[in-house]
Amino acid sequence: MSQHPFLEKNKFLLGSFASNCSSGMTISTLPERWDASWENNLKLAELLDDAGIDFMLPIARFTGYGGETDFQGSILETVTWTSALLARTKQLVVFATIQTAVNHPVVVAKQIATMSKISDNRVGLNIVAGWNKPEYEALGLTLPDDHETRYGYAQEWYDLVKQVWQSETAFDFEGKYFQTKGTYGKPRPDYIPPIFNAAGSKNGREFAITNADFLFTPVSDLSRSASEVEELKALGRAEGRDTQVMTFSHVICRETEEEAQAEWERQLAHTDMAALDNLMNLMFAHAQSFPAEIRQQLRDRMAVGHGGFPLVGTPAQVAQSIADLHAAGFSGTTLSFLNYVEEFPYFRDHVLPLLTEKGLR
Repeated sequence: MSQHPFLEKNKFLLGSFASNCSSGMTISTLPERWDASWENNLKLAELLDDAGIDFMLPIARFTGYGGETDFQGSILETVTWTSALLARTKQLVVFATIQTAVNHPVVVAKQIATMSKISDNRVGLNIVAGWNKPEYEALGLTLPDDHETRYGYAQEWYDLVKQVWQSETAFDFEGKYFQTKGTYGKPRPDYIPPIFNAAGSKNGREFAITNADFLFTPVSDLSRSASEVEELKALGRAEGRDTQVMTFSHVICRETEEEAQAEWERQLAHTDMAALDNLMNLMFAHAQSFPAEIRQQLRDRMAVGHGGFPLVGTPAQVAQSIADLHAAGFSGTTLSFLNYVEEFPYFRDHVLPLLTEKGLR
């Protein structure tokens, strides 16, 4: 199969993130926080599509984080969400985020192939090997404690997915976790879809470098990120792969810097503290060992943007921050907003033209 057109885009990629989950990426009690209804998601998809944004990326979630708002507790399932949005858009690549332990690989291969036919190959796959233990318990599943087992399972899972996509004849698959006989998938997709993967552990990064077109990693400090990105790309080159690195960002863009900073403080002041504590305890149990200043910065960024890189300021400042991400070696970033539909148009009208002037779009 030839290379997917998404991988040939010669620009800094931009996409939305987490609009399928209530409150999006902002752990907020503000009444205007994101309502992840189907109507709002469709409206956002149409706005992004018309503006030439590259992709939409959902979160695969089955339980929320409690608190006053049950942060991310109302979730549109990603395969049905992706299928519906692909049928209603023209240019957007829409990713299905799939947890390997919850979805059989032969079924997923068929679902993705079907979506590729619905959309003229505009579907992508974001692979999640699993990390949220309470969520697995809610599904009646056991999340392995060791990363070797999680990613060993994920590797065999994706090997079977790819074989369904690529094989022209029926085949038998004999693995440690999956055994199938007479397996095939018709129709086949025209391309292997673009693959996303977020990786933190050593095993996770090895999996991402081996399989993903884009590896997601957070930004804490841009100067440190530049060396990290180059290291990841070098690991990819050593495997004969052109590994690209993306990150995720939270946007607060206003006419003046003072207005943007005031909005950051407003969002921070209306944090759902119980939900934030639950998320921090789940994701950063080790954070108590961090210096107090670092720990507080981490909490603030988790509250306002789920840890995303803060794109906060005037349109010129936000555009420059995106240019800085590009200069650090990132190939793109996702974008989140307190309310995507209300805030994206200002970003579209005032930031996108500046990115075009900078040669990034």
